[in-house]
Amino acid sequence: MSTFQMYFQLGVGHILNFRALDHILFILALSALYTLRDWRKVLILVTAFTLGHSVTLALSAFDVFRANAAWVEFLIPVTILITAASNVFRRQPDFSSPASKIHLNYFYAFTFGLIHGLGLARELVAMVGRRASVVEPLLAYNLGIELGQVVIVLFFLLVAGLIVVVAGVSKREWTLGVSATIVGMAFMLMLQNKIW
Repeated sequence: MSTFQMYFQLGVGHILNFRALDHILFILALSALYTLRDWRKVLILVTAFTLGHSVTLALSAFDVFRANAAWVEFLIPVTILITAASNVFRRQPDFSSPASKIHLNYFYAFTFGLIHGLGLARELVAMVGRRASVVEPLLAYNLGIELGQVVIVLFFLLVAGLIVVVAGVSKREWTLGVSATIVGMAFMLMLQNKIW
């Protein structure tokens, strides 16, 4: 197995694992406003998130930037809470138009991705160490994570479609239910990783 394949598989395995609950909750919070017909928008969101966490992951892997692990572990659930709560407190009662609040998700995806990348960096640096070349493992790992995220959101959108279209649950109720659940879980993660 090549180095690229190994780190690609590690990236996929990382995201498709319960240990990545915080990562999964964040992409679900980003995706909660959408259904399967919006899959292109969601793929752009996922890619924006990958780009965001790739920046800080690379900075950490190249030892340009180091962050306090306790703060990172606390801030990651804060990003989840903010993203999910913004879904709950939307002004549009029908959640139907692609208004500025949805566009705000693109900002959340990239900006909060920077924080998530700091969390991913510890795992990648632990695996790669301070090798002469981390470019190939870094690229492969990020592409693996991207693929894993796409699998998760497509499955989530399929479930959303079944619940909204087939079961007749309104899109608003679906979004509120998913987002409120994620808010609660993010709050519990914040308490587990509190810095006080």
